[in-house]
Amino acid sequence: MNVQLVRRQDMAAAAPAPRPAILEVENLRISFPSGRGPREVVRGISFTIGAGEILAIVGESGSGKSVTARALVGLAGPGSRVRADALRLSRPGDESVELIGLPERQWSKIRGREIGFVLQDALVSLDPLRTIGREVGEPLLTHALVPPSELGLEVETLLARVGIPDPAVRAAQYPHELSGGLRQRALIASALAASPRLLIADEPTTALDVTVQQQILGVFGGLAEAGHGILLITHDLAVAAQLADRIAVMQNGELVETGPAREVLRKPRHAYTRRLLSAVPGAATRGRWLSEAGTRPVKAQPDLSRPILAMRDIAVSFARPDRGVTHAANGVSLHVYPGETLGIVGESGSGKTTIGKVALALRKHDAGEVLFRGHAWSQLSEGDRRPLRRHIQTIVQDPLNSFDPRYTVAQIIEQPLRLDTDLGKAERAARVQELVRLVNLPPDIQDRRPTALSGGQRQRVSIAQALASEPDLLICDEPVSALDVTTQAQVLDLLIALQHRLGLAMLFISHDLGVIRHMSDRIAVMKDGIIVETGPCEDVFVAPKHAYTRRLLEAVPRL
Repeated sequence: MNVQLVRRQDMAAAAPAPRPAILEVENLRISFPSGRGPREVVRGISFTIGAGEILAIVGESGSGKSVTARALVGLAGPGSRVRADALRLSRPGDESVELIGLPERQWSKIRGREIGFVLQDALVSLDPLRTIGREVGEPLLTHALVPPSELGLEVETLLARVGIPDPAVRAAQYPHELSGGLRQRALIASALAASPRLLIADEPTTALDVTVQQQILGVFGGLAEAGHGILLITHDLAVAAQLADRIAVMQNGELVETGPAREVLRKPRHAYTRRLLSAVPGAATRGRWLSEAGTRPVKAQPDLSRPILAMRDIAVSFARPDRGVTHAANGVSLHVYPGETLGIVGESGSGKTTIGKVALALRKHDAGEVLFRGHAWSQLSEGDRRPLRRHIQTIVQDPLNSFDPRYTVAQIIEQPLRLDTDLGKAERAARVQELVRLVNLPPDIQDRRPTALSGGQRQRVSIAQALASEPDLLICDEPVSALDVTTQAQVLDLLIALQHRLGLAMLFISHDLGVIRHMSDRIAVMKDGIIVETGPCEDVFVAPKHAYTRRLLEAVPRL
């Protein structure tokens, strides 16, 4: 397996001097109460993190990665029981502190100051009632690191450090006014504010496009070179390959393989590690299944006689908080043919999601027109459009927010059948069962509610719901970005199989260029509301014509 590593691994190989440990973990065990007694989710794992070292823990959802990270900052969760032979944080000099059994009063002095913690879901982690500036500045005030008179300038410096443009403007905004990528960067800035010796980052780059991701990875790399220790929790093996000195592979609460990044990625010893690596989408995976061995069937050539979706000269603008105007789309034209997948890529704020919403008639546009199945779409009133909506459906990044938490899986999937068809109750129930089978979910899942499902299961339910009304076109907006690599592989395989079987057209929006390359027939590259390049998938990846496309491709972490 050819793995491209970067300078950190080469430096580590050239100078393998032992590093003084910042964190020592010996035989860590974490359990939670259940109806059948304590349920152990982390089973005796051990590792160290040295000064200037980055350790990446990789694995699927449910493997125990995140709860391990939370336990290291005293936030394992209600009812948890955390045990270890040692959970020791070293301090400058010979002083160290044992973290097991530490009272909350002591934890409040350590969190943020000695151990920084970056969570994945910035929208949940950031206080919706506080400005970004107050959020980022809180550790500085809590630990009395800067006088209040200098707080504003220090916050702006931190925001600029993590690549946030217009830091003075962003500091005055609230979390809901920022994109997902900007919120994540603000959360990282908050974690870095007190310059902790140890930084724990739980999926810190999941919501970021490749160029911003490179900026954040550069920040982490700079921290390590300055002597900070970093624990990186990620399901992105390419990110681990680029950044980590060592990789620990976690499965079912255990570390099944640990070693230098170069060795783990080039010569994986454990079958589970090999399975994770084979599920990473990219150039080598086009034409084969990700979640199982074998070559997938050759897709029928799309019908190029008439596009199912045509967007012509679309312009969308909206006012900014600083009273300026943002052009989310500026003369965008594209088309999608039956049976084809058009991938749209670009950085956060490039206009990708706006185009998806315009295609769905969920956002008005200032100029241009949208044709669906050859007929006017955007000009219709919602009353005239509603009977046609069944033919164009969407799959979003986080379906949990779109599901009614009171509904069971069966009721969620049945909802479009009740709204868009004349099927009777028994016919709807039979169709729901058919859809559950179609997306490879177990039959007994129908009585469960969304919060009781894994991320991959929720995404499959979202796909089943989208397919219920037998659409011709799916708008997929970051449908797998929150999933671990093996679950992502299963969902991508499912979408491809459904396209083969049903002849679906897909508009596939993603910041993950590996996913786009695996899925797409053609690609449109967006920047600042404009399509700067479009063409057949491999042509764009192998011989990009636009400088921006080349910059995106150069920023992609690679396996």
